[in-house]
Amino acid sequence: MSTVSTFRIGRITGLPAAECWSRVTDWPAHGAAVPLTAVTVSGPGPAGVGTTVVARSGAGRFGFDDPMEIVEWEPPSEVRRGRCRLEKRGRVVTGWAEIEVHGTETGSVVLWVEELRVALLPRRLDRVVARVGRLVFARALDALLNGRDRH
Repeated sequence: MSTVSTFRIGRITGLPAAECWSRVTDWPAHGAAVPLTAVTVSGPGPAGVGTTVVARSGAGRFGFDDPMEIVEWEPPSEVRRGRCRLEKRGRVVTGWAEIEVHGTETGSVVLWVEELRVALLPRRLDRVVARVGRLVFARALDALLNGRDRH
C-alpha cells in the first residue's frame, strides 16, 4: 500500500461525524477549495458507489481532467466509521484516495490517504508529488471542515 507517492492527512474537528462526512464528500466544494480546479459529479444521485467525480484542473485549454469513480461508500453511523474510496481513472493522474470519518465524544476525526501519480513525471519525483499533494489537499480539507469554499 505504501509508495513514495502516498500521503496522509489527519484532522480533529468539533463537527459531528455526519456533518464532517457531508463536508468532506461535497465534491463541488473540493473544486472551490483547490486553486484552478472545478469539480463535476455524474451518476446516480446522491453520491455513492458508481458515482463519477471529475476534477478539471488548469486554465482554459491548458488543463486536464482527473476522473475518479467512487468504489466504496459507507457514511458514518453511531456504530461505525464512514469510509469512501475513489479510484483515479485518468490518463494524466492515477492512483486512489480514501477518506475516513470517525465519530468521537466531542466531534470527529478525518483521515485522508491518497496515492497520487502524475503520468508525465518520472518516478524519482514521487516524493515531490506527495509533498505537493499533501500541502494542496491539507489546505482543501481545512477549508471544507471550516465551511469555507462551499458552493
